[in-house]
Amino acid sequence: MGFHVELRDAARLPRQSPGPTFYLGLIGGFSLRREGEPIHLPISAQRLVAFLALSEGPSQRSHVAGTFWPDVSEDRAMANLRSVIWRLPRPSHEIVVCDGGQLALRRDVIIDARNLSQTAFGILEARDAGNPVEFELLIHADEILPDWSDEWLLVDRERYHQIRLHALERLCEQLAATGRFGLAVEACLAALAAEPLRESAQRQLIEVYLSEGNRAEALRQYASYQRVIREEVGVEPSREITDLVRQLTVAGGASH
Repeated sequence: MGFHVELRDAARLPRQSPGPTFYLGLIGGFSLRREGEPIHLPISAQRLVAFLALSEGPSQRSHVAGTFWPDVSEDRAMANLRSVIWRLPRPSHEIVVCDGGQLALRRDVIIDARNLSQTAFGILEARDAGNPVEFELLIHADEILPDWSDEWLLVDRERYHQIRLHALERLCEQLAATGRFGLAVEACLAALAAEPLRESAQRQLIEVYLSEGNRAEALRQYASYQRVIREEVGVEPSREITDLVRQLTVAGGASH
């Protein structure tokens, strides 16, 4: 579906008049607030709202119904969808815009996953590391709806996961290039917390330690990665990452 794309076809739906601000949280778990006040939705309504939030544009009712209830007849699936929409409690019903055969979220809903995606793309495309608020959000972000196992969610979850990892690595590179080694280390560690066996992030972290003169930290990080990859995958670190610390190990052995 691609949550980083705005509702491209929103013009087909009725315009909403200015109203209350809705904030939808998908990162780390589902939450919905209206003017700061939490709105509690049944799980079926949460799934509908999340699906629409991650969609690239308005979704056909038949597509939503078929996605959620693939094992029942089309009539039964459509009836289930109507029931979910009808049971949206006030004032949360205002978040879903219905227009004939299409459904979408109102255009002014603030969605954390979309904001984080835009931040990640901004870091990947920019020449510097952006502002502190942006990279703090990226560093401390969690996965999208980690407790949900819905099949329709898997592609968007992995897309967000990958774009965040690439943005964290670029952030690490940008920060290290400007001498902000502490923040560079934090960015690398955030990437490794999400993907411990990601060699590109391991290599970057070792390079940061070497750049700031912390050779012992670089050696410890390499040894830790070597141990984990042997145990988990049964292979050795690549020559590229091994070459980073080879001279250090040779010098260390020669000193004894």
